[in-house]
Amino acid sequence: MSVYKILLADDEIALRFLLTETLSDEGYAISEVEDGQQAMEQLQKDTYDLIILDYMMPERTGVEVCEWLRHSDNANRDIPVILLTAKALDKDKEKAKAAGVTTYIVKPFSPLQLIDTVGQLLQR
Repeated sequence: MSVYKILLADDEIALRFLLTETLSDEGYAISEVEDGQQAMEQLQKDTYDLIILDYMMPERTGVEVCEWLRHSDNANRDIPVILLTAKALDKDKEKAKAAGVTTYIVKPFSPLQLIDTVGQLLQR
């Protein structure tokens, strides 16, 4: 069985730490970046099974990263993208959906909810 690789992009170090620990404990290999530009650079260097993006990050938002990815010829263009956000308005959800986000998780959320969502997306 191969280990699933996940790219995690979030500018909050404490949340990145929590999510990395939680997902690593489940057996996932996590690569961390702290902003949208770094996420784009990492996606050009490596392939992943899933991407977790924060909505509001420096340099590029999670929506901008997802939109770029979906319209590129990048090897990661069709993999699932989870967007983490405190923005729960319908217009924000529509913007994320239009950009190609697979699933939207509103902060605050339970790490168990994230584990369940990741597991479901990777079993597709």
